[in-house]
Amino acid sequence: MGYMVIVAYRPKPGKEADLLQLVREHLPILRQEGLATDRPPQAMWSRDGVILEIFEWASPEAVEKAHTNPAVLKLWERFDQACTFEKLANLPEAQEMFAHFQPVEIQGSSG
Repeated sequence: MGYMVIVAYRPKPGKEADLLQLVREHLPILRQEGLATDRPPQAMWSRDGVILEIFEWASPEAVEKAHTNPAVLKLWERFDQACTFEKLANLPEAQEMFAHFQPVEIQGSSG
């Protein structure tokens, strides 16, 4: 059974394109390492420029394994250079009954 996650990435100034490319590379790397399922991911922009990514870890144990996986750690270092991580509760949409976001195309770009 998988383990769903929603991650919110706030791009650092001038790093929007870099962050978008990282989001496109993220899941293929996790899958290659056996850490994520084949469930199609979703990505979207918030009104204030945060990218949300929704994907499925293979298991709660896969999350733990990711924290010691060299390929994943290298990718996460690149994320640290391109963005900060945001709590969903901080997004303007989180205050609405029905949150609406702009879709981001991520599949077919990498992996």
